[in-house]
Amino acid sequence: MELSWSTFLLEIVNFLVLVWILKRFFYKPLQSVITRRRQDIEQRLAEAEKMREEAERLQREYEGRMNDWERERQRARADLQQEMKAERAQLEQALQDALQQQRQKDEVIEQRRQREQRHQLQQRALEQGSRFAARLLEQAAGPELETNLQQLLLASLAELPEDRLAELRRQLPAAGEPVEVSSAFPLSADRREQVRNGLQQILQNTVHCHFSEDSDLVAGLRLVIGPWVLGANVRDELRGFARIARDTGSE
Repeated sequence: MELSWSTFLLEIVNFLVLVWILKRFFYKPLQSVITRRRQDIEQRLAEAEKMREEAERLQREYEGRMNDWERERQRARADLQQEMKAERAQLEQALQDALQQQRQKDEVIEQRRQREQRHQLQQRALEQGSRFAARLLEQAAGPELETNLQQLLLASLAELPEDRLAELRRQLPAAGEPVEVSSAFPLSADRREQVRNGLQQILQNTVHCHFSEDSDLVAGLRLVIGPWVLGANVRDELRGFARIARDTGSE
């Protein structure tokens, strides 16, 4: 087999033309596509890395916020418990104060009730004593008792303090009226004279008396000298006793 140099050269030329054509129309576009593809992949990988870093940052922020929220929740819970404790203490103190005030009111009411009860009992006892004394004195009343009361009245007048006697003596001429002498029983002339003389000695002046009977006195005398009313009789004494009983009961 003979080698044809012309054919060999043509084959070589054809091969070179084929290489140029492949390089010109296939290899370079393919390289360009591969390069763009690599750049696109690298860009996407960079964006993915950036997104991952952003996600990790967001997660850290979220965890930080969750921790902050948990601390805030714990603090708010502690504050709420403290406020509830303080409010409970205030309510308990207010309740204790109210109970103490109520106990004091109850004690005051009970003391007032006991005081009123004692007063009622005292007044009732005094009223019973007054009625008993009235009945006793009414049964014992008579001329003899009245004579004793007359002597007691004159003796009491003589024992008055000097300033009161002086005032009583000034009232006598100023009144210009006789001394009104009331008695439960009619006075004899001797007893009227005794009364008049006794008054003149005590008042150191001439005394004119007007005698009258008042059975309501039960026993004893009552003298009216100007604005002064002096008495030693059962009715006035019983009234005084009843007034003392009433005043004692109202205290």
